[in-house]
Formats: sequence, C-alpha cells, structure tokens
Amino acid sequence: MRTLILSLALATGLALGAPAQAGGLHVNHEQCSFGTDYDVLVKPEGITFEHQDGMPGSVFMHDGALRIDARDVAVSAADAGRLREYENQVRSLLPEVASIAREGVDIGFDALTTVVASFADDPGERSRLTSQLNDQHKQALLKIDEGLGHGQWRQHSVEDLMENQVGDAVESLVSTVTAKAVKAALSGDQSQVAALEARADALDKSIDKQVDARADALSDRAEALCPRMARLDELQQQFEFRLKDGSRLALVDHQPERDKEASATTEPKTR
Repeated sequence: MRTLILSLALATGLALGAPAQAGGLHVNHEQCSFGTDYDVLVKPEGITFEHQDGMPGSVFMHDGALRIDARDVAVSAADAGRLREYENQVRSLLPEVASIAREGVDIGFDALTTVVASFADDPGERSRLTSQLNDQHKQALLKIDEGLGHGQWRQHSVEDLMENQVGDAVESLVSTVTAKAVKAALSGDQSQVAALEARADALDKSIDKQVDARADALSDRAEALCPRMARLDELQQQFEFRLKDGSRLALVDHQPERDKEASATTEPKTR
C-alpha cells in the first residue's frame, strides 16, 4: 500500500499550492523565496501588517502615509511614492494568492475523490465518503474566501486548514483503505491482496496523470508572483526613513534557509 499512501501524501501536499506555507504569507520557487511573518490585513482605508513577536508590532500604510506602532512617521515625497506602490503591490498580490490557494485545494480534493472512486466498492460507502469530501472541500474553500478572499492573511491559517478539512479527509481515507488491506491480508486470499495492490498502482498512475498538468500550471502561477515579491523587497530597501533603532522597515524578507528546512521535513520520499 506504499504507492497509495504516497498518492494520499501528494494530494495533501497539493492542498494549498506553492505560495502559502505555515507561519506566514510565503512565495517559494527555485528562483526566489520571499515571505512575511506578519499578519496582513488589506482594507479600503489602508493596509496593516502586525505580529506579536518582534518590532515593529504594527505597521499601517495608505496613500503614501505611514504609521508604525500607532505613531505617524514623516516620510519624504519619494518614500510616499514608494509606499503607494508597496500598498498597490500588496493589494494586487493577495487576490492572486487566494486564487492559487483555491486551485491547490481543488487539485488536492479531486485527487482524494479519485481515491474514493478507486477503493470504495460499496455504493453506500462511496456515497458517504464522497459527500464527506465534498463538504470538507467546500469548508476549505470557504476558509480561503473568508481569509485571503477578504484581504486577510493570518499566521497559522494554513496549518489550521491542513489539520482540519484536509487532514481529516486524508485520515478518513487512509483508515478506510488500510482496513481493506488488513482484511485482505488476514483472509489469506492472495488474489485479494494482488487486486488491491494492482488498484493502488493504477491509482498512482491515475493521480499522476490527473494532477501533473494542473500542478505544473499552478507552479507557473506561483512563479509569476516572484518578481512582484522581489519588487516589494526592492522598494523597502530604497526607503529613506528609518525605524527607531536606525534600521529600514522590512515587512518582506528573503527566506531561502526556511525553504530548505521545510523541504527536508515535509516532502515525501519517492519510490
């Protein structure tokens, strides 16, 4: 059943796509890796970045004006222009990130639905599992719409979504398939065991075929965000104003080491 478990792992890993990872808004690709550990709130009256750890704790910007930790900050005309561009970039980024996240969820749940179609022989069981997946799928999309779709990125929102809608769906399917495998093994009927293994192999190929093209397209969309995140980094490096400690404001940072650590701990091993 290792083939099947890897397929389930793939479906789970695709559930939120490339640009969003636990801990903060994050864009990761081979050629760039940027993220922010701030919560991001986008509203018509301005954009707020805030977090509990570190300084500054709150940054608000709108139409060239800047407020840091409830204190208005005087900026030059050049910095006001940079702040306007920064705000516009963030406003345009979040809807695209939300769209990519929705597609990632769709890909993941479509793969899980394929698992149900392959292993749920009983019509009643198949109907129950499919209905359960559909509900979890809708709930996952609703979470995205209520968050990113409304211009809000909260830390740990990805973790919560994975643990709830996606994690529960995978756990349920793994339990169902494992029970079938154990029952077949205990029966001593090698034909049943061979049939399950053949079904798992066919499932793996089916998911690969179903997912690869969509996952590649999703990766291309994520990659397209990289220059825009890099532009945010470029703008903040050009800021003339300084924080109280003399440093530049850095809401977005380059995070290559985090990506290496995440890849080492989360990527399933191939066969």
